[in-house]
Amino acid sequence: MMDEREVRKAKYLALRQAKINPYGVETDRDATCGETIHSFDAWMADDRVVTLAGRVMTIRVHGGMMFADLQDETGKLQLVFKEDTLKKEFEHFRDLIDPADIVEAKGTLFLTKRGERSLEVKEWKILTKALLPLPEKWHGLADVETRYRQRELDLLSNPEVRDRFIVRSKLVSAMRAFLDGQGFLEVETPVLQPIPGGANARPFITHHNALDIDLYLRIAPELYLKRLVVGGFEKVYEIARCFRNEGIDHAHNPEFTQIELYWAYANKDAFITFMEEMMRNMVESAFGTTKIEYADGTVDVRGPWDRLTFRDAIQQETQIDIDTCKTEKDVVAAVKKAKLKVDFSKCVGMGEYLDELYKKTTRPKLKGPVWVFDYPIEMKPLAARVPGDATKSASAQLIIEGQEVINAYYHELTDPLDQRERFEEQKALAEQGSEEAQRMDTSFLEALEHGMPPTSGFGMGIDRLAAILTGSPSLKEVILFPTLRPKTE
Repeated sequence: MMDEREVRKAKYLALRQAKINPYGVETDRDATCGETIHSFDAWMADDRVVTLAGRVMTIRVHGGMMFADLQDETGKLQLVFKEDTLKKEFEHFRDLIDPADIVEAKGTLFLTKRGERSLEVKEWKILTKALLPLPEKWHGLADVETRYRQRELDLLSNPEVRDRFIVRSKLVSAMRAFLDGQGFLEVETPVLQPIPGGANARPFITHHNALDIDLYLRIAPELYLKRLVVGGFEKVYEIARCFRNEGIDHAHNPEFTQIELYWAYANKDAFITFMEEMMRNMVESAFGTTKIEYADGTVDVRGPWDRLTFRDAIQQETQIDIDTCKTEKDVVAAVKKAKLKVDFSKCVGMGEYLDELYKKTTRPKLKGPVWVFDYPIEMKPLAARVPGDATKSASAQLIIEGQEVINAYYHELTDPLDQRERFEEQKALAEQGSEEAQRMDTSFLEALEHGMPPTSGFGMGIDRLAAILTGSPSLKEVILFPTLRPKTE
């Protein structure tokens, strides 16, 4: 007995033999399903002949009548075939066309007795014969692993998935339009880098055969963008694909999309307000409102948002005053005294200890949107020091629903001597075993030595923002083709 694929293949060969040849056929489509539905009454009154094209989702035969649902990107419309009108073409469609095939249909619009908008087919032709069926009889692809591996079937089967990616696209488009309107210049910087910099992360390594050198997939575009600021571009941004060779979970994927932006001569208050306006504009453009239903509440990005310091955030949640912790041992002792459970076994250096304390005890409790300011200087090797407090960095993170969305430096580090010392400290951490310590980048230091103006900058994860705003439990829901473990046979 032939399987489904062999049956469809036989039908395809029969279509060819009948000179109804799929593939490479130019379509005469003059309207989409959605456009037709929108203009249905007027076009029906005008007795307009409409040519549609799309994927057949269902076929129902009732004697000399046949009904098929045709779907394209814009919607779905019913096709009606009459045997006494189409004769041989009726039989061809009935016997040789299957759900998932892509066809073109030409005819006039009418309402059925049940009031369903329909197209009475006068002519049709096959555009593409599908040799495999749609999943699970077209009632929705439910298996999560299959959904991610075969996203094309996920999009066909689950309309809400397609809607999620449309929202993501609208967020990016609105962001780009907002920034361009504010005078920012979109640029591109290298993905292959001799030194991976701009973030504390483990990189992917590759090898260039012609040059016989090792290169790294970028973990961030930060250092190259800052070099452009040195070069005289005062407002620059990049929507960048980045790569980090780290764990995979609901909030992390090895390759991801972020925007990084740098603005010379901006002051702190103007920069924070600017980011709030950008976010509000993005969300309103994508959703039509600033209020998004999320989990057990509502996220309102209208702004201005609440503000607190990193020190106050931890102290409010754990009663630990990080300013009294001068060493890693002090952090461990404070955690033990507060009867908390934090695993520091993989941490190297004060910055990683404080970061682990924050991520495990405090950040998950911050609903937001809320700005957390002035992280310890050990955590931000590329940020300037807070004026009047050299132990804190001039930084701010936007937290929404316990997740970091924006990482901003309202004062970027422009002092080449201080930056060199920070790189030396990072190098020492790497020698102690840190896998995320940043590396010495002499080209960047040389650029700073030519003089970088006072600058503000931020990075924002597009995937994470889209996941939060669409209520998605995992980044895999908003990345079209997420990284997965190879499937074993």
